[in-house]
Amino acid sequence: MLDHLSYTAPEARVISGATGDWELVIGLEVHAQVASNAKLFSGASTTFGAEPNSNVSFVDAAMPGMLPVINEFCVEQAVRTGLGLKAAINLISAFDRKNYFYPDLPQGYQISQLYHPIVGEGEVIVDMAPGVARRVRIERIHLEQDAGKSIHDMDPALSFVDLNRTGVALMEIVSRPDIRGPEEAAAYVAKLRQIMRYLGTCDGNMQNGNLRADVNVSVCRPGDYERYQASGDHSVLGTRCEIKNMNSLRFIQAAIEHEARRQIAIIEDGGTVVQETRLYDPDRGETRSMRSKEEAHDYRYFPDPDLLPLELDQAWVDDIAAALPELPDEKKARFVTELGLSEYDAGVLTAEVENADFFESVAAGRDGKQAANWVINDLFGRLRKEGLDIGASPVSATQLGGILDLIGSGEISGKMAKDLFEIVWTEGGDPAEIAAARGMKQVTDLGAIEAAVDEIIAANPAQVEKAKANPKLAGWFTGQVLKATGGKANPAAVNQIVGQKLGL
Repeated sequence: MLDHLSYTAPEARVISGATGDWELVIGLEVHAQVASNAKLFSGASTTFGAEPNSNVSFVDAAMPGMLPVINEFCVEQAVRTGLGLKAAINLISAFDRKNYFYPDLPQGYQISQLYHPIVGEGEVIVDMAPGVARRVRIERIHLEQDAGKSIHDMDPALSFVDLNRTGVALMEIVSRPDIRGPEEAAAYVAKLRQIMRYLGTCDGNMQNGNLRADVNVSVCRPGDYERYQASGDHSVLGTRCEIKNMNSLRFIQAAIEHEARRQIAIIEDGGTVVQETRLYDPDRGETRSMRSKEEAHDYRYFPDPDLLPLELDQAWVDDIAAALPELPDEKKARFVTELGLSEYDAGVLTAEVENADFFESVAAGRDGKQAANWVINDLFGRLRKEGLDIGASPVSATQLGGILDLIGSGEISGKMAKDLFEIVWTEGGDPAEIAAARGMKQVTDLGAIEAAVDEIIAANPAQVEKAKANPKLAGWFTGQVLKATGGKANPAAVNQIVGQKLGL
């Protein structure tokens, strides 16, 4: 938790039923594809969008005699993720075989970690609003291989299988049932995505399936969750159902909302919620049964005989920890304490690592608040309007910094800066050179400004008397001088000279 902020926890989501109030209890299993060029147990490529079945090695295809070989970089990425989530790193972990009918996994089982995961308990602080956050405990992170993809809409009678994803490394991040509402669940996934993108361990692309979540939902009466926390008895939380393969934050919220109300209706009607796996149908906005929920023994887990236990050296883990980048919570805190930004602005700027890096380049050696205003309002606003991300910005950090330097030196006014920003956006170029070539710089010569003020005063004696009687009217002279100089006179200098000339 950030030291400079005093957080309060959000209230649990309450749904009113026919027999009283109910509260939601949610736990998530997030599957994050490891950012790696090769798969977990083979050297096959992980490139997305390749021709079907083109990224498949003999190991992925489960050819006879082919043995898995662990990808050390994938292990390093899992350790890096665990450290980023302030989790315990298990120096000894092991792989198990999870047996299940996998039509798109040729070996017929998944290599995963059940009994000895690579990462133990950690935590995530999920910001819900300025000063409001939830601490979500991480139970474990384990490494496992992904399955392929079955395609059912290319032929009316046949299904096709693409094995390109088969064997791709996944990190399954399992939370405790600490999440209390749909918005928190989405915010939790978003925070995990943010942290992993900062770490470079997962690109977080939900559209491509590189980050997806299984959502466990149950309902209980007010007070039951506190009894669970005191006793550790999960049974008081109600029977949970799992909603599989959610790859949209909006759909996660909608699925939780529907599933909670479905369970409440069953219980209040005198029925019993059955523990099962369900799918969310976004077209109908509802969940539907997929299969009964399996337990660990249903998968007949046993240690994989082809893979030795992983034994990590503490010095290796320490080296990874020492090389971790500044993470979003720490960066946000620094922006608030060192640059004087509001918590909201700091949150906007640190939401994506690329945005934070851009802002820091702009703010380096300059006024942090001014840099934040320009990046958030002018740059981000224009990017949203044009449908662009920061990587495609026509205005670079160097160019935007150059505009701020011209404002800071008094060479251009705020209005001129807006015009200059537009020129740089559409035409490119060095801001200082553009301002000089197009005569955009302010008149800072006090003699020239004084002459312009004298001319306006001499031509308007009646207005002079009014201004002396009511000093608020002195602004009229400032406006006239700016108009006469084409807006190029320095407004602060004009105000000062006008006041001196009028004796105000």
